[in-house]
Amino acid sequence: MTQYENRLLDDLAKVFTSAAGAAQGVRSEIETLFHSQAERLLADLDLVSREEFEVSQDMVRKAREENEALSARLDALEAAIAAK
Repeated sequence: MTQYENRLLDDLAKVFTSAAGAAQGVRSEIETLFHSQAERLLADLDLVSREEFEVSQDMVRKAREENEALSARLDALEAAIAAK
């Protein structure tokens, strides 16, 4: 290979390296834009977070258990009154 061909290949390698870097930058910008748009959309939908959902689910479970206990207690009291 001649010196000219080596220089040409080096220049082409630099161009391709720069293009790859630019493509990576564009990809990063698109990802950032997509994530910000998705977050904005989710905020507009007024959705709850997973943590808020789990806390609410736990509260409902506890309320159901308390309701069942109170219902059993009421049944026992009604049975005691009916027996008198």
